[in-house]
Amino acid sequence: MLMRTDPFRELDRLAQQLMVPGTWSKPSAMPMDAYREGDEYVVAFDLPGVTADAIDIDVERNMLTVKAERRPVVKADDVQMELSERPLGIFSRQIVLADTLDTEHIQADYDAGVLTVRIPIAERAKPRKISIGVGSGSKEIAG
Repeated sequence: MLMRTDPFRELDRLAQQLMVPGTWSKPSAMPMDAYREGDEYVVAFDLPGVTADAIDIDVERNMLTVKAERRPVVKADDVQMELSERPLGIFSRQIVLADTLDTEHIQADYDAGVLTVRIPIAERAKPRKISIGVGSGSKEIAG
């Protein structure tokens, strides 16, 4: 398959994330890691400075959606901001989950600015042994 590539596309995306805060209509992406640990998939999202009550996790069919909002810190009236580099606004990420995952038993924990979502592998997708029966004679198939 032949695909066209634009070497500046990724640079434009990164610049847009850094310069423009996210809004509900156009949220910024959040960094994440995803890996398998035993019988579950683990997805870890970096959300430093976000309170737990500002995080929203939804699953609909096989689509996992994580939204978070980093709100400005309330300052006293006599505070004058000299430098503000930490992005504020809305952050969002959607992940398509495989049919082999158990979306009914998803668990989420938030600690030290990292949201960890654990998704167990469904029982039907786990490897299992199949026993082989040994027949005591020949069987006839009637048709």
